[in-house]
Amino acid sequence: MTQSGTAEGLAAAAAAARSGRGLPPVHLWHPPHCGDIDILIRADGVWMHEGSPIGRAELVRLFSTILRLDPDGYHLVTPAEKLRIRVEDLPFRAVLMRREGDQLVFTTDVGDEVTADADHPVTLTLDPATGEPRPALHVRAGLEARIVRAVFYDLVEAAEPVDGRLLLRSGEATFDLGAVA
Repeated sequence: MTQSGTAEGLAAAAAAARSGRGLPPVHLWHPPHCGDIDILIRADGVWMHEGSPIGRAELVRLFSTILRLDPDGYHLVTPAEKLRIRVEDLPFRAVLMRREGDQLVFTTDVGDEVTADADHPVTLTLDPATGEPRPALHVRAGLEARIVRAVFYDLVEAAEPVDGRLLLRSGEATFDLGAVA
């Protein structure tokens, strides 16, 4: 099967597995590893196939629902196939944030909505080369979203200085955004 045929097969299998019932249970599927597929998720969130952007948002969304992080990397998984893909940074980007009551709700570039809480923490690391903050949000099953700069600025504005640290609250959870500068 060609890689194009494999991509079409993955899309068909994912659509069948999803069929309007939310996310497919990729954690329960253990098909044999079928190799690598030339899909790259760039750091800017663009999904590429064979060097070209995947232009159909619905297809990207579908692929995002069958993405799994295993010890040997990121894979698209169906009940019948498991194909490794490449990810430059994190697979998703948190592009919007809103407050619902005392909770922070994020929307990713593939349409997932995630409420920041103990199971979906906001984390902050520093880029070792530049020292720039690299905020992230846990989306599901080890998959994370890079929080885009504009949303991060909103988070910093929403955070409270406490004992020299910037603390962000969402419901019962508190996240440390670092030292107050």
